Amino acid sequence: MLEKAGLGRSSEQKAAKYLEKIGYRILCRNFRVKKAEIDIIAEDGPWLVFVEVKARSSGLFGAPEEAVDFKKQRKMMDAARSYMAVEKTERPARFDVIAIGPGGLEHIKDAFETD
Repeated sequence: MLEKAGLGRSSEQKAAKYLEKIGYRILCRNFRVKKAEIDIIAEDGPWLVFVEVKARSSGLFGAPEEAVDFKKQRKMMDAARSYMAVEKTERPARFDVIAIGPGGLEHIKDAFETD
């Protein structure tokens, strides 16, 4: 279990560094509300971007991005609404996924549709 937690932390750090390198501004990490969490909240120009980071050390259990299923998407949307209410913002928002696996890092912009 500790190995999995370590992989998650190091993957989130790698994702944050990557996002900063391509010009995103990190606003918040590990935003939690109720039973939902958003790994990274960032700005990309006018966009408020809610980022889920998924990592796999092997392909045994599928691609990392496959773990962002409908249930996870709903939780992210709920957490994003809460964040936007707390911050009193109505900026355009999107959801990105950063998948980190044996093949490297893949950034999936606008990874899923919102309501």
